[in-house]
Amino acid sequence: MRRPATDEERPAGYRDLFVLVEYRAVFAASVLSWIGDYLCKAAVALLVFDRTGSVLASAAAFAVGYLPWLTAGPLLAAVAERYPSRSVMIFCDLVRAALIGLIAIPGVPVAVLLVLLFASGLFAPPFEAARSSQLPHILAGDLYPLGLAFNNAIFHLAQVFGYAAGGMIAGYNPHAALLLNAGTFVGSAFLLRRYVKLRPATLGATHRLGLWRETGQGYAVVLGDPVMRAIALITFATVTFVIVPEGLAAAWASEIDGGGAAQGLIMAANPLGVAIGGLILTRLLRSRTRTRLIRPLAVLAPLTLVPALLDPPLAGVLLLVTASGVIMSLLLPAAQALFKSVLPTEYRARAFGVMNSGIQIAQGTAILATGALSERFSTSTVIGAWCGVGVVLMLFVTFRPLAPPEPSAPSPDPAERTR
Repeated sequence: MRRPATDEERPAGYRDLFVLVEYRAVFAASVLSWIGDYLCKAAVALLVFDRTGSVLASAAAFAVGYLPWLTAGPLLAAVAERYPSRSVMIFCDLVRAALIGLIAIPGVPVAVLLVLLFASGLFAPPFEAARSSQLPHILAGDLYPLGLAFNNAIFHLAQVFGYAAGGMIAGYNPHAALLLNAGTFVGSAFLLRRYVKLRPATLGATHRLGLWRETGQGYAVVLGDPVMRAIALITFATVTFVIVPEGLAAAWASEIDGGGAAQGLIMAANPLGVAIGGLILTRLLRSRTRTRLIRPLAVLAPLTLVPALLDPPLAGVLLLVTASGVIMSLLLPAAQALFKSVLPTEYRARAFGVMNSGIQIAQGTAILATGALSERFSTSTVIGAWCGVGVVLMLFVTFRPLAPPEPSAPSPDPAERTR
């Protein structure tokens, strides 16, 4: 029997979340999948760098996980609505476990490794879409936003653990790190099969308009509204610059003679900053204050990494990257909250799918570009200069203030808004 979201004496708390068996299962499965993803990123980046000695090849191996979002992310997320969410998540986990297991075989050529990694990444968008559609059925009332906030904080802590463990294990044996990654997906599938109810698909056959049309409506909603478009640009630009230390961590660690452990620390520093800021600083600021801070924080996010031009030691690198994560912990939730407040409810899933896809594309493009530059210049110089350009871009993107949402009539069809 489901426990009520609140008692008369108190608001909903974390204990109310974890008393729900289904939430515990979905949460644990998500954590396993997240840790597995970042174990894989760290292991593959180091494996390719060791085999080729090329920063560009290592960056490409890291960025290939984002490529599915560029090629078919929103479309694959829409496909997930046509099947039961639990079935989609289990299927995606088992297929990814098999593909990562193949990558773990010693002697797999780098080209084949990248193809298998890309194929594995194709199952991330439908898994995330299915998980997002599953949570509202499990969490009612105030438990839903509480669960989302808690998941976001733990997601970044999972990044910290995944990157740190991936760097250390991969430094000893990258194939063992990949096998452990495959195991996390198997564990996730078991938890979902054992403890989560099977529910029908969210999109019945009679309501389908065609995948391309449904996906196009999501883009029309986001790009057709000036406030949502501005928030999208700020979000995409932020991750374009702040993600770079993670993608170039193997090369940066090599330059400062830090080895695999230093790589793991560099990759973990940004998500650690996001987790710290999200759990501590976000609670100290009111919603209106966070909204007013969007513009200065957008400029400050890349600015924190510009001192990389000075070629700091490992301690300085970790300080800079962690600081950028703290800035992100304040900026992105504020931008997402404003985005949600102006977003028509009937397009919410597709619009957030567009945002997720744009974030992944921005991250992958940035890592590939800076990886290519690092073939000719030092990694610290590339990161500092890249983020210096980011400061200028952010000043341009945030030149016009973001107007707070005002009550208005129901939003028209997105096709009308973009004419």
